[in-house]
Amino acid sequence: MNLGTPIAIGNTAKIYLRENKIVKVFNDFLPDNESFHEANKQKYAYDCGLSVPKLLDITKIDGKQAIVMEYIKGRTLGDLLSENRQQAAYYMEISVAVQQKIHNNKADSLEPMSEKLSRQIESATVLDKRHQVALLSELDAMTFEKRLCHGDFHLYNLIMSTNKVTIIDWVDASAGDIRADVYRTYLLYSQISVDLANMYLNSYCEKSGLSKGEIFRWAPIIAGARLSEHVQSEKSDRLLEVVHRYYPL
Repeated sequence: MNLGTPIAIGNTAKIYLRENKIVKVFNDFLPDNESFHEANKQKYAYDCGLSVPKLLDITKIDGKQAIVMEYIKGRTLGDLLSENRQQAAYYMEISVAVQQKIHNNKADSLEPMSEKLSRQIESATVLDKRHQVALLSELDAMTFEKRLCHGDFHLYNLIMSTNKVTIIDWVDASAGDIRADVYRTYLLYSQISVDLANMYLNSYCEKSGLSKGEIFRWAPIIAGARLSEHVQSEKSDRLLEVVHRYYPL
């Protein structure tokens, strides 16, 4: 099937727009059930009443896993902010309100965040064994109520249309600690702009009543787990610095 030119390319999939639908085609190196896992997470979020693209089909295209979903016409908050930096606080406020709506939902039936993070830390070969053991021990000591966490929440995964903001890319969603989800977003923003990261964190803490201290307790765990992702735009030295700051073994 000729899907044309992708409208977006990520680490795990290519995104196409065809017949007013979004087709997400997964890369070959992923497990055979990857499309079902992501579709299940997206459907869960949709069933929670969140503004999420409706899942239309799970299929295969030219032998590759694919999911088909509703097309949401609009622009990402990230694109809008990049064109108007003076409105950064406005767009960040919108995003924090959306993230809190996500976090208001229980998610006992989804993959536990702790299992996902453990798997990532164990596979992060750049971490030495001592740090892996320390991070896994700290993770095991964490107690929290399992809430719906997006896992990759940022302005470019929020599409603003005429009357709503839609949340996309649910591949990393899990049942976990909202403080970990907040730190993950902070870490992503701090890669680009410390000012933007602090603006986000201040806003979330102000609206939620969470303290920065309890959020930053997740810092070494989330940074260590991210080392397994091998994202080209992310510097491993930066993530290791976060880990070593808490565990200077």
